[in-house]
Amino acid sequence: MLERLLPLFFVLIWSTGFIAARLVVPHSDPLTFLCYRYLLTVAAFVAIAAAVGAPWPRGVRAWANALIAGVLLQGIYLGGVFWAVSHGLPAGIAALVVGLQPLLTALLAFPLLGETVGARKWIGIVLGFGGALLVLEPRLAVDVQDISPGPLVAVFAAMLGITLGTIWQKRTGAAADIRTNAAVQFIGAAVVTIPVMLLTEDGRFEMVWQNWVGLLWSSLGLSVGAISLLLFLIRRGSVASVASLFYLVPPVVAVLAYLLFSETLNGLQVAGMLVAAAGVGIASRGPREAAQ
Repeated sequence: MLERLLPLFFVLIWSTGFIAARLVVPHSDPLTFLCYRYLLTVAAFVAIAAAVGAPWPRGVRAWANALIAGVLLQGIYLGGVFWAVSHGLPAGIAALVVGLQPLLTALLAFPLLGETVGARKWIGIVLGFGGALLVLEPRLAVDVQDISPGPLVAVFAAMLGITLGTIWQKRTGAAADIRTNAAVQFIGAAVVTIPVMLLTEDGRFEMVWQNWVGLLWSSLGLSVGAISLLLFLIRRGSVASVASLFYLVPPVVAVLAYLLFSETLNGLQVAGMLVAAAGVGIASRGPREAAQ
């Protein structure tokens, strides 16, 4: 029973990341904030691994695999989204581009992993995308001419990063301990982000409660909690099924924004939530996969 609830826990925790980002973006440079987040997360995972005696990756190849996964899943994905939104890309456009990830993952699942994505999963993935699009519709009313190419390229890179990172983790992380593997991943994210931060930002991190709450939750709740769940789900299921869960994120974010920030929630968005939920249910339904 608990295992069936894990995808829902993942979606709920992951969705709070957008609320945390809304808190900190006005008070911190995006990459500076992420560097603090990565370093605090590494410290947390190292402490957890030491407390339970978790085994670390053995050999250069195992370390390299974890570092690459971290660069893709954390460094490029989070860095691209945070940078793009902080440089003026509307949140709805960013969410729409990132929403292409399940489609691309499904397309690449067979050639890169040998996983077959059947008609049922494709129907679910397409329905999920349509539902997410309906939820995001109020945020898509922007003038395309006002969108700068730099932030748009950054969010497309973020989408590619999480897609390839999910596939890389599935290919290389099956035998790795989740706790130490995650620690190495965030080391990789920090290694690629810190130089870019030093070259492009002033290191602004205002000493306000929004930054501290956002940093603690982003590090411990999101990076430790949600990423651990994501790595576990990738290990247990097909990448297409796991990727489809991201279509539930816009509906959950819309509900949280309605409750916390009094944002509007119209009938079309509610209909989109139902369509997205149906799509994810269809894409995720089926017998336990061989990889499980």
